Amino acid sequence: MGESTVGASPVTNQPVLRVTAKVLIPLIMLFALYVQFHGDFSPGGGFQAGVIFGSAVILYGLVFGEQRAARALPPGLLRWLACGGLLLYGGVGLACIASGGAFLEYGILTENPVDGQHLGILLVEVGVGLTVTSVMVTIFSVFAGRRQA
Repeated sequence: MGESTVGASPVTNQPVLRVTAKVLIPLIMLFALYVQFHGDFSPGGGFQAGVIFGSAVILYGLVFGEQRAARALPPGLLRWLACGGLLLYGGVGLACIASGGAFLEYGILTENPVDGQHLGILLVEVGVGLTVTSVMVTIFSVFAGRRQA
């Protein structure tokens, strides 16, 4: 009872939580990929997949410490991913306009309109997923005190 745990989070000292997290985090990320790539065929998509993937990173930060999460996904990388996702979304829309269609008129992206729909939806949803994941993890890191806002 007299032992000091200064600088250590009570969660990181729990072996059951650490082992459980090591098992669950890859499964959560795999499920996020499933939701991401089946979003145009079933419920789900970029936003849902981004939230699920972000929650896996947040779980990692909560169990293993914010510093380890910061090494896995540095703040600079998170900014690039958020901007890249937004640019991918907008770039698909601009590619549709450049091809002679309306903004996000996916069918014009390829010769076969059905293939264009699938390609356009996939790219837009990947952009949304990247942006949502990186913004969620950034918000967590700011509130967790990993860095100044």
